[in-house]
Amino acid sequence: MQSFFVKTFGCRASQADGAALEAGLAATGLRSAGDVLQADLVVLNTCTVTESADDDLRRTVRRIHREQPDSRILITGCYAQRASEELAAIPGVTWVVGNSHKTSIPEIINPGAEHYHSQIHLGDIQLQRDFLAAPVDDALGDRTRPNLKIQDGCSNKCSFCIIPSVRGRSRSALADDVVAQVRSLAARYREVVLSGINLGRWGRELREGRTDKQQRLVDLVRRLLQETDVQRLRLSSVEPMDFSDALLELMAGSSRIAKHVHAPLQSGSDTVLRRMHRKYRTRHYADRIWKARSLMPECGVGADVMTGFPGETEAEFEESRAFIDSLPFTYLHIFTYSARPGTKAAEAQDHVPSEVRKHRTQVLRDLAAHKNLEFRRTMIGRRLSVVTLEGGVAISEHYLKVKMSQARESKRLEDILVGGLTADGLYEAGVLQVI
Repeated sequence: MQSFFVKTFGCRASQADGAALEAGLAATGLRSAGDVLQADLVVLNTCTVTESADDDLRRTVRRIHREQPDSRILITGCYAQRASEELAAIPGVTWVVGNSHKTSIPEIINPGAEHYHSQIHLGDIQLQRDFLAAPVDDALGDRTRPNLKIQDGCSNKCSFCIIPSVRGRSRSALADDVVAQVRSLAARYREVVLSGINLGRWGRELREGRTDKQQRLVDLVRRLLQETDVQRLRLSSVEPMDFSDALLELMAGSSRIAKHVHAPLQSGSDTVLRRMHRKYRTRHYADRIWKARSLMPECGVGADVMTGFPGETEAEFEESRAFIDSLPFTYLHIFTYSARPGTKAAEAQDHVPSEVRKHRTQVLRDLAAHKNLEFRRTMIGRRLSVVTLEGGVAISEHYLKVKMSQARESKRLEDILVGGLTADGLYEAGVLQVI
């Protein structure tokens, strides 16, 4: 094998894993192929959070094997950890590597193993205590806002979620390692996104110094501001009750942290939240969102919301819709419930009919679109700080997409004047300052 291609499915943490895989494979002497059909080795870094994610992966494997039968296919990630034998049985698959062995992939693909079909490398992810992600250096140099995974796994037991079974318990990157990596990334990028499976739990299992003090995410963010030159930090998804007053106050008080809060909600009905085994109720969630808005009046506010959880009645859905409508969300990620084998919710007898789930999803998508439009309208004529991406677009600190008036070099931090609305974002009417 001389070339490789990594395709990643799923969340920001998986995207960070994919970048680390690219860096690790490049370090072995393999070159990155520009296209999946030009690669000797294709690494598929998978997600398994929904049935549609599984379907997408299987279709991708069959298409690659049909169009490029000489390529060797390695499947890793969450789907590989959950159903390794199922994936190994697909024609064309050479290796299946669970999350438990993901950092060993450069060694697994050694020449002596090339001629074996459907090798499975899988261990008990619950026994893992080390932080498994390889460090992300420059990956392949084509990132404009690198995702730095600083936490992996989840120790919660939400009844619908397969992730603890495929990622293991919560584990954190060491603070000194995170500081060193952000310091390195800050030399090449204007914005770094801190990500994790349960980011707000970073540091809870770590201890520091003679006082044996338990660390918190706010402590790490404060260190990054003090000890690195990163111009903007962005927090990805943080569970609502981990948005402590201290963390929100630090975000509000620093111009170097994006004014963007993403807190998974899942449902706006307390009875549904109870069946989901979520650790908060709507009054707790609302308190955190309004606290964020009181400290950062114009911050972007997003949430993950699920429709059609088993047993969700029309009254519970309406309760959820009304709760969402009452909060200052600027966007929503809406998911239709998908039963995951091995979860408690999948064993329920009162599953909501598929057509009802889809209708409820559309209702919330319409509501989210309305809220997003209203938020974007408030930005017309305003000065916004943005990071330029590829393709003539930028992303604001509030997590709004901005169409630039002309092509820009990517990875620049600019203050721009908002001229008006596009179909799904804003457009720039002038550059006020390049930072």
